[in-house]
Amino acid sequence: QVQLVESGGGSVQAGGSLRLSCTTSVYIFEGNCIGWFRHAPGKEREEVARINTGGGDTYYADYVKGRFTISKDNAKATVHLQIHTLRPEDTAMYYCASGKGVTRHHCYSNSWRPGYWGQGTQVTVSS
Repeated sequence: QVQLVESGGGSVQAGGSLRLSCTTSVYIFEGNCIGWFRHAPGKEREEVARINTGGGDTYYADYVKGRFTISKDNAKATVHLQIHTLRPEDTAMYYCASGKGVTRHHCYSNSWRPGYWGQGTQVTVSS
């Protein structure tokens, strides 16, 4: 059973920071594409960042560049999402997701779609 477990969410004031973590198995982690998505009430789910755990290449949505940083910890099979200068509009459930099968190798593609999802961690930002 594939598991991606998110942690690190919480309630913070605008301007604060959070570091979200996504831990999974070595099999899922290695040589894969792992991304972070968010889903706010009344809005569509959107991708914020992804990372190629093999080569380390990273990709960001334009609207989070400069505030969000995705990174990996190979020893812990964990992907982090550091969020700085949080805004109320960042309030959402944040999910990590990984490639499955051939999509493990499509991290570079604008049409990348993950195959496995975590349960999410809630981020709430107050003004």
